[in-house]
Amino acid sequence: MFITLEGMEGSGKSTQIEMLIPVLEQKGYACLATREPGATTIGKKIREMLLDSSNSTIIPLTELLLYEADRAQHVHEVITPALEAGSIVISDRFFDATVVYQGYARGFDMEFIETIHNRVLADLRPQLTIILDLAVEVGLERAWKRITGKTEGLQEDRFEKESLAFHEKVREGYLTLAKREPERFRIVDASKDPKGVHQEILDIVLNALSG
Repeated sequence: MFITLEGMEGSGKSTQIEMLIPVLEQKGYACLATREPGATTIGKKIREMLLDSSNSTIIPLTELLLYEADRAQHVHEVITPALEAGSIVISDRFFDATVVYQGYARGFDMEFIETIHNRVLADLRPQLTIILDLAVEVGLERAWKRITGKTEGLQEDRFEKESLAFHEKVREGYLTLAKREPERFRIVDASKDPKGVHQEILDIVLNALSG
């Protein structure tokens, strides 16, 4: 099964995946945690370009194509082999993030994005996508707390520096997608205690795996 976690900055996707994987493995499931961008050697270099705010001259089209390049490598090197080996793949972001960030928030034509996705993804789509939803201000406060507490490595803050209006469009975009595909999406209130969020996500995933 291919599962993705989506949500705006500060929603806790990485934390929740770290909490989820050991529980699933204890129940006997083979799991692989991955992320976008940056799951491959090439992807790590792309991630640096995309998330470092010193790269402020990146234009929206370059941004879109870099994400798709990262995704093409990700699918080829990581996701497809793991799924073929029978593992549950859980990704921190996937193609819905591009629809939301570059489509709803940046304003790119959705048909153009879909055309690229059809080439990059072929028939690959997540069976389950969990959106960690919370107020924009709360998410950004969490994100900046994480960023300012980081003492080494790349400062991944390019999107955090976007306007509040941009992040509102991101949130609205995710909620719109969930309404359009209720059979795939589940929305979880990410403002709650992380342990409570974890339990809700675990229940959703176990239900999907048993279905």
